[in-house]
Amino acid sequence: MKFEPDQSDAQTITGYGPGWIAVNAERLTHSVVIGANGARFDWECERFEDLSEAHFSRLAELDAEVVIFGSGEKGRFVSPRWLGPLMKRHIGLETMDTHAACRTYNILAGEGRKVFAALLVTH
Repeated sequence: MKFEPDQSDAQTITGYGPGWIAVNAERLTHSVVIGANGARFDWECERFEDLSEAHFSRLAELDAEVVIFGSGEKGRFVSPRWLGPLMKRHIGLETMDTHAACRTYNILAGEGRKVFAALLVTH
């Protein structure tokens, strides 16, 4: 039996390191939201402490099953009250450090899921 590798048209994270990630081989040094569907926009925050409810309200506007939140160099959780807009739309949010979020996003995107990654890239 011959096995074929899964092919995915999803936007993927092709690398990461301290202060950067690469999306489809393009190196980015700022926080970003990407979607398996090809969507991508800058996420206007440079530090975890810069986050606000407005950042998560914007995520609730996405056509997503789940959002993977990369919280920087370590896993940190946001205020539960900020998650109300996501819960109202039945969008799941998983929180982990940014590098783990990159790996998790790639797996879910490769499975064809409606996934977005909101990645805090810190310097």
